[in-house]
Amino acid sequence: MSTSKVTRPTMREVAALSGTSLKTVSRVFNSVATVDPKLVAKVEKAAKKLNYTPNMTAGSLRRTDGKTNTIAILFEDISNPFSASLHRAYEDIARERGYVVFAGSLDEDPAHEHELVKLFISRRVDGLVIAPSASDHSYLKPEQKAGVHFGFVDRPPVNFAADTVLSTNREGSKEAVAHLIAYGHKRIAFIGDDSKIYTAKERFKGYESAMKKAGLTINKKHLFAGDQSEDALLRSLKEAFQSPNPPTAIFTGQNVLTLLAIRALKELKLSNKVALIGYDDIPAGDLLSPAISLVRQDVAEMGRRSAELLFRRIDGYTGPVVEEIVPTTFTPRGSGEIRPSLP
Repeated sequence: MSTSKVTRPTMREVAALSGTSLKTVSRVFNSVATVDPKLVAKVEKAAKKLNYTPNMTAGSLRRTDGKTNTIAILFEDISNPFSASLHRAYEDIARERGYVVFAGSLDEDPAHEHELVKLFISRRVDGLVIAPSASDHSYLKPEQKAGVHFGFVDRPPVNFAADTVLSTNREGSKEAVAHLIAYGHKRIAFIGDDSKIYTAKERFKGYESAMKKAGLTINKKHLFAGDQSEDALLRSLKEAFQSPNPPTAIFTGQNVLTLLAIRALKELKLSNKVALIGYDDIPAGDLLSPAISLVRQDVAEMGRRSAELLFRRIDGYTGPVVEEIVPTTFTPRGSGEIRPSLP
């Protein structure tokens, strides 16, 4: 068995096989339009035979614009349906421009956010879009001055100016809770994400605003923090529904929490007795019984706008930063239209 080290083919090998110079090979892979088409064909034929792939990062160091045709996106969790939909939106627009998209999950860890930003900048990406976990983004200012382009989506930056795309978190939540109140509910539970997160705070404020407008008292025992373990949250929910004056409806501030609420209601055999509205889409939510009423974000539009803003910066735009708001849509499907039935 051979133990010899396998190495990647080099530009010099491509030049030798094609009978051209190293400079010609470099010009071909940097898409210089003035190269003789016959030489281009020779180089491409040799590269294909050698299975040669150009080092785009190294090539960017020699290009006059310094671009690598890469961007990075950093979200809470790439596996979350919301993040996955955003990821796809960036890929679609990046592909049209000949760009590659790198992605990373922040896991709501500010230190990890710093680490990944540093890592992708060291890979010389042309821009980064962040759905941030950190509460202070002034650490990005030196990188911005050095020419790195930034954008924010879903959550705004703090102590830092960059183009941002958000949705109507507070308004969407207020509409959902008002809908539950209109169906006769007065004891409405709220399950929210970590209160330090911008979107979690905004969605709770929407819930709070709707309750106050209706003259309803918020029972602190009906407020649940989604940042605890799944088992602990399930126990808390079950205790609330087995206590006197249980909630007759639930509003959840995030899609993963909606799934957990569905599970709790199913185990308690309350799926058709307790109203439920969730924030963010969930896969196959319309196939459940009852189908799940949702506040839905236009994730594709958020991603499209954010990507276009970032590429505008990459293309040289230096105007004032902008904040764009994409409206949410409330979709009644059945679970949010259950009237109060618990004592």
